[in-house]
Amino acid sequence: MSHNLQITVKIVTDEKGRQDAYAVRQKVFVEEQGVPLILELDEYDQDAIHFVAYDEADQPIGAGRMRGLVNAHAKAERICILPEHRGKHLGNLIMNALEEHARNKSMKKLLLNAQSYAVPFYEKLGYVVTSPEFMDADIPHRAMEKDLRTT
Repeated sequence: MSHNLQITVKIVTDEKGRQDAYAVRQKVFVEEQGVPLILELDEYDQDAIHFVAYDEADQPIGAGRMRGLVNAHAKAERICILPEHRGKHLGNLIMNALEEHARNKSMKKLLLNAQSYAVPFYEKLGYVVTSPEFMDADIPHRAMEKDLRTT
């Protein structure tokens, strides 16, 4: 669990928690960025580990998911914060929660595909770019990874 003021990042395992994660993702990726819903909610959601940031009123304001957990690598995906809550380091809280969970599962690396504009955010957290730019849902991305054993 990560705390910031009254913000709590939780691993959600019930249907309500997953719906909270989907609601944040829909606002950010579908409504704000124009990603088709069919691409945003995918076949991996059922088995992924979902993380949701809740405010002091227990409203979902950020989300992310982790999947993979194979070959000592996990993948962070769908990291997002509602627009009105950006700039408060909530992305750091969510990433810290994902990294802590991955370490607890003995993962050596955490991989992600960052939207290109977000690369500096992830670099500050210790991630390094591992690919040329590529398009996903018509948005430029770069693959990144972080060695969890050295941090």
